[in-house]
Amino acid sequence: MTAEAAVHEFRVGAGESRLDQYLAGQDTGLTRSQLSRLITEGQVLVNGSPSKPANKVRPGDSVTLSVPPPRPTGVVAQDIPVSVVYQDDDLVVIDKPAGLAVHPGPGHPDTTLVNALLAMCPDIQGIGGEIRPGIVHRLDKDTSGLMVVAKTHQAHTSLSAQIKAREVTKGYLALVEGTPSSEQGKVDVPVGRHPRRRTRMAVVVGGKEARTSYKVREEFPGHSLVELYLETGRTHQIRVHMAHIGHPLVGDELYGKTSPLVDRHFLHAFHLAFNHPTSGEPLEFQTALPGDLAPALEELRKG
Repeated sequence: MTAEAAVHEFRVGAGESRLDQYLAGQDTGLTRSQLSRLITEGQVLVNGSPSKPANKVRPGDSVTLSVPPPRPTGVVAQDIPVSVVYQDDDLVVIDKPAGLAVHPGPGHPDTTLVNALLAMCPDIQGIGGEIRPGIVHRLDKDTSGLMVVAKTHQAHTSLSAQIKAREVTKGYLALVEGTPSSEQGKVDVPVGRHPRRRTRMAVVVGGKEARTSYKVREEFPGHSLVELYLETGRTHQIRVHMAHIGHPLVGDELYGKTSPLVDRHFLHAFHLAFNHPTSGEPLEFQTALPGDLAPALEELRKG
């Protein structure tokens, strides 16, 4: 059975504005760029006729928006076990295992979180994009922990806006080499692509602003457990920042060195908090260290 377009009808009230601006102010669950594309494609009628994004609408005008069903992504659904922490009609919070890439890319065309999500929640296809449906933030392939995924256009728009406004709390636990000189602090240096090693990020002049707050939770001989919070979300940000201050993550082959304690870098997204995209209710989640990281701490505690 072929899905039908969702049709939204509006009557312009007071004031005059551009068509794309007017629609962006309505409850459509779509971004302004998505709305502009639909206007250009003829999916928006003003008083029964196609229009253009910059055309003015005036009080009393009738605006009809047709949103076609999502197009097939080419990304296949795959039955991959993923731990669901919370789920409702608008979103799902998952505890991503290490070793699972978030979306298809070079070196991992499938068997990703997106493939798993399409099997769990088929309706997310096309939400926020064809290759990364539902995705509003990411974790590195070998980082475990909490992620929120949008199940509707409206949820995707709201969660993306909260992240952009830095209203989403993202907390991490990391085991690092040595112990920072200050029990707590903030690393505030720009991060960008490494000028020579293109698979790496680095602290670079002219990079994007990046800020990471940290607090030492537990000290061991030669190591410390650190709680970190992101104020920005740059690629590899925590790994780059901790290496920059001389305390790379344990097991981080890219920015530090391998370790007999763990088989991957010790980084887990344990804390996630945001406002529900529909109700506005504050939601907060925490998760314990996974089985491949917890034994390292137990070994260090034994001395």
